[in-house]
Formats: sequence, structure tokens, C-alpha cells
Amino acid sequence: MHDQNFKNLILDYPVQALEFFAGKEAGSDLSEARIVPVRQEQLMERLGERFRELDTPLLVEWSDGRREAILFVVEEETKTSEFSIYRLARYCLDLAELMGTDRVVPVVIFLRTGTHRNHLRLGSDSCAYMEFRYLTCKLKSLPSARYYDSDNIVARLNLPNMAYLPEDRLEMYLAAQTGLARLETSIEKQRKYADFIDFYADLSEEEVVRYRTRYLSGKGEIMGLVSVLKEEGRQEGIQQGMQQGMQQGMQQGIVKNAQEDVIDIIETRFGVVPGSIVEIIKGIDDPSLLKIVLKQVIIVGSLEEVKQVLEKVMS
Repeated sequence: MHDQNFKNLILDYPVQALEFFAGKEAGSDLSEARIVPVRQEQLMERLGERFRELDTPLLVEWSDGRREAILFVVEEETKTSEFSIYRLARYCLDLAELMGTDRVVPVVIFLRTGTHRNHLRLGSDSCAYMEFRYLTCKLKSLPSARYYDSDNIVARLNLPNMAYLPEDRLEMYLAAQTGLARLETSIEKQRKYADFIDFYADLSEEEVVRYRTRYLSGKGEIMGLVSVLKEEGRQEGIQQGMQQGMQQGMQQGIVKNAQEDVIDIIETRFGVVPGSIVEIIKGIDDPSLLKIVLKQVIIVGSLEEVKQVLEKVMS
């Protein structure tokens, strides 16, 4: 599950992923490069059983020749104790031979804390005949507060995987969700990565209640429909939780509450809500679309922009 989550993340946001996970080697000109995932079919044919499907090799090329192409090998490790530097070294050597390049940068993302070997030296007392190192991103060692205002969507989505104090969990969650709303315009990806945030944040029922009270009560301030639906889904007896509940269709009462939350927030920000906008919102009976609308209306600057958000969602 974790491997596939991170593979999707890296393939959806390759520039931001390399800037965040491998900034030391990625450089500042990635946006001008061509980033191509190495085809799995090619790897399976040439590397056979040695190929690990959930690794993510990315070939970065600069068409103007300013830098020679670099192959980034990005791997996520959930359990630090299961990481093998020998396996990673073999895999990188295989890829280097397959791709005909010596410019290979291994990157390992550790989701949990723990000890791991970061240097491999093969040789004798007098000489090292082979040495191997890799870039490391230890998410639990990164203070999440440092990235609350980051413009890198990969950093914002990974706030739940970083270090924070228990009393800061809701603030962290808010920063992750607002980052997704501001930095991603695709409705499909907003849905996809709202679930990513919820999966790793894993708020308890008590935290869901506190989150709604703090950020939504009394025509509250911002965000949180993902958690609202999660809480209301439980209250309505949806057995599979928020994610499955939204996929299977939320009950009519949940839809009504979500519509009212959207209208309340628009009223709080811009005053009286025109009847035309209320009518459109009342016509949205999909909780996942209402979630997207709520995320957008907290960051727009006018009622006209609210109308544009609604038109986009309904199109």
C-alpha cells in the first residue's frame, strides 16, 4: 500500500518529488528538463526477477545539453529494518548497465525512524574496490511546521508523515489539506490526494470532532469537509469508513449538511450568498464534489470566483 502510494505520488509530481526528496542532486532547472519514467516492461524483460515493480526509476534529460542525463532511482521503505543496501546497490548496477549510463542517483525515502546502513565499502585494508552511497529522506526527521507554507505539493502532502507534536496534529492536517487545494487544480487529483492525506494522518474520531469544531463551527473559518464527511459517515452507520463511504454514495442527510457547510463558509467570507449560487450548491448531491467546492471557496477572493469554481465542478 505505501509503496504504491509513493509510486503514484512520484509519477504524478516528478519535478516536485525530485526537488523534495533529492534536492541535493536535482538542481534548480528540473522544470526545464524532460522527465521520463523508465518503462516497467523494459525492466522486466531485461532484469527479470531482479526487477522490483514498485521502484520508480526516472530518467531526467536536458534537451539543450546543459547537463548529461541522470537516472534517479527512488525507493520508499516503510520498515527501516527491512532495507538492504546490498539489494539497492545491485539494482542500481543493473539499471546502469541496462541504460548504458554511470550517472545514477539512488534515493531512499524512509517512512519510519530506525537505523540503516548508508555506506557500502567493498575492499581490503589497503584499498576500497567499490563504494556505494545513496541520498536519504527521513520523513519522520523533518519538522512538519517548516513546510506548512511550502509551494511544493509533495512536501505538503507528506506533512502527516513528518515530525510534529501531538497538539499540532490538527494544524498539520489543515496545512496539508489547504496546500492540496491551493497547489492542485485537477479535481480528480484533489480527490486522490485528499485520500492520501487522510490515510497517513489517520485522525481519530475524537480528533475529527475537534477539527470540525475548531475550523468549521459557528460558520467557522476554513476547510475540513473530508473529515466532516468521515465523522458524519460514522454517525450514519457507514461501515467502511469515510473513503469507502464516499465511493458508495453518502446518505441524503450527509449531503444536506455538506451543502449547508459550503453555503455557511461563503456567507462568512463574502456576506449574503446570491440565490443563484445557493441553487447550484443545492443541486450538487455528490459529497466528493462538495468536498472539492469547499476546498476551493476558502481560497478564492470573490463571489465571481466562487461562481467559476462551481461552473468548473459542474462541467
